[in-house]
Amino acid sequence: MFAGRRNVLLLALSQALMLSAVVMSMALGAILGSVLAPDKSYATLPIVVMVIGTAIASLPASILMRRFGRRTGFLIGACLGLGGSLLCAFALLQQSFALFVAGHLLLGSYQGFANYYRFAAVEAVDTSHASRAISWVVAGGVVAALLGPQLGQWGRDWIDGSLFAGSYLAQAALSLGALALLAQVRLKPVAVNHTDLPRPLREILAQPALHVSIIGAAIGYAVMIMVMTATPLAILGCGLPGTNVTPVIQWHVVGMFAPSFFTGSLIKRYGATRIMQIGFVLLLGHVTIALLGFDFLHFLSALFLLGVGWNFAFIGGTALLTQTYRPSEQLKIQAINEFVIFGLAALSTLSAGWLYERFGWTILNLTAVPLLAIALLSTLSLGRRLQLREKPA
Repeated sequence: MFAGRRNVLLLALSQALMLSAVVMSMALGAILGSVLAPDKSYATLPIVVMVIGTAIASLPASILMRRFGRRTGFLIGACLGLGGSLLCAFALLQQSFALFVAGHLLLGSYQGFANYYRFAAVEAVDTSHASRAISWVVAGGVVAALLGPQLGQWGRDWIDGSLFAGSYLAQAALSLGALALLAQVRLKPVAVNHTDLPRPLREILAQPALHVSIIGAAIGYAVMIMVMTATPLAILGCGLPGTNVTPVIQWHVVGMFAPSFFTGSLIKRYGATRIMQIGFVLLLGHVTIALLGFDFLHFLSALFLLGVGWNFAFIGGTALLTQTYRPSEQLKIQAINEFVIFGLAALSTLSAGWLYERFGWTILNLTAVPLLAIALLSTLSLGRRLQLREKPA
């Protein structure tokens, strides 16, 4: 049990370092993209490419881990993060937009590998502690809310004549720290648990619980990242000062990860589907607040609620997913799950700027309502089905 807790702690710390790097890039990518891009309409391309990199990397990451083990895959991912940070720093020195975008593709690939930390945490503990292990790893993002934006400011003027190049060098140091932590992770090879025979993929995918877990987590993630991507544009577009962007994003990230300290316990007590339902209600609550006004407090409270809703939907969906596969099936199903979630997230990121520029902040938020309604109804239906199954005949 001690070894399992140690592995979960190492994975949580690695998650904190990875997400700090991602949050820093989310805060700086569009700003620096607008400076480097030949056309201002491409300003958000580094962010878009980073999310695409996460989706693309999810499948090869699973294949590598199946063949060489979790730790090897995680180390490869951290190396991609290190290379991406250094490439972004070099791009700023050379004033190259193409290299800056390529660096963000590598940073996104780093996240694609690191997204399996939460599944590795489940494998490191007893089944009864699975939801808590997921929560504690995801909770590493609380550090990112504070460290990510500050890191960008600390390194802003480190290198004369090249603003923020030092920030990406500091970001590279985070990947080095993650490499040191991940080298100490000791996980059993996944093959050790393969005492059962995998079912046909069609049979696995036919499970209603699997549909709900993947669709619910994917919709929650897509809505969250679509709104978050457009928020800086909306704040500036409403005439609010640019200094309002950082606290809104910081509190949004706090909302995303701070609940993780108790989400696992809530899932254990009330069940994954009930927590997902609460998450979708909170996400709909975000839409309501966002439509009520355009002051700083409206953005702050709406984005905080958006983060909390995402946390419940995403962790609840992950916990539900772990109940749908056997050990021999886990890497295959996890890879499908990650690809669907981050593929949809990439599409929503691509659409965020276009929706905002063409239709505005109100329509962008209303676009999320039918998606959230579908997710909420699907979890309610599954919850009723599970209750009927548990009733004695």
